[in-house]
Amino acid sequence: MALDVRGLVKRYGRRTALRGVDMRLAPGELVGLLGPNGAGKSTLVKTVCGLVRRSAGDVRVFGVPAGSRAARRSIGYLSETFRYPSWATATELLTLHQRLAGSSGGAEERAGLLERVGLPDAAGLRVEEMSKGMQQRLGLAQALVGSPRLLLLDEPTSALDPVGRRLVRDVLADLRATGVTVLLNSHLLSEVELVCDRVVIIRTGEVVTEGAPHDLARPRGVRVETDRGTRVLDGVGRDDVPALVAKLVADGEQVYGVTPLQSTLEEVYLEAVGGETS
Repeated sequence: MALDVRGLVKRYGRRTALRGVDMRLAPGELVGLLGPNGAGKSTLVKTVCGLVRRSAGDVRVFGVPAGSRAARRSIGYLSETFRYPSWATATELLTLHQRLAGSSGGAEERAGLLERVGLPDAAGLRVEEMSKGMQQRLGLAQALVGSPRLLLLDEPTSALDPVGRRLVRDVLADLRATGVTVLLNSHLLSEVELVCDRVVIIRTGEVVTEGAPHDLARPRGVRVETDRGTRVLDGVGRDDVPALVAKLVADGEQVYGVTPLQSTLEEVYLEAVGGETS
């Protein structure tokens, strides 16, 4: 397992942030971590990084304890609330993180990372000269320093425009293809639905739902378009479509289109968290 979380509990005084969370990520898997504010997502990610000490349970990264030197060498992390020195250039920032990560990639790695996140000409730019979206892409480049095997991303596309979000999706797809495991914490459910192999939804510190997005979706009937208008027929699934079309034709209707409907990830999420706000 790339990440193996078993019975994870975290207490802050009298408040329990995580209540026995179990979660496993296979190598090369891209998993979305979803839940409302206060659900425990950031606490979970920080525990995996070794930034938060667990109260109970076990967390292992590629078989070694989370927080150990060996585990940290395998991890790349982008925090939601990252902040870099305003005076630092992109080159200076990446050089610092290369030293921290023990990477020997040098200038070639830095140039490759900036190219990868769509900032090929930003090496000499100071952070204060960059837009919020550029800073976020620089943060992604920082997380990729040293070619980590497990990437933990906390809201990596929140400040990006559609072009920037597409770029990040492409980067994540490339990483997955090379066997990198990604845990993506995001409120943008449409993005998660597009890129993730599986989602884990937590509420009040507990896992309430998990699975592939298409497996979590439920049938919502069929939309039928005929010469008599468009209507939605409840209680009808994809497997019922051939018989439905035959019946409509037998009843004298001209059928122009039949579309099976399924619940979206947003609907699955709202049902799982009981309508809590994110």
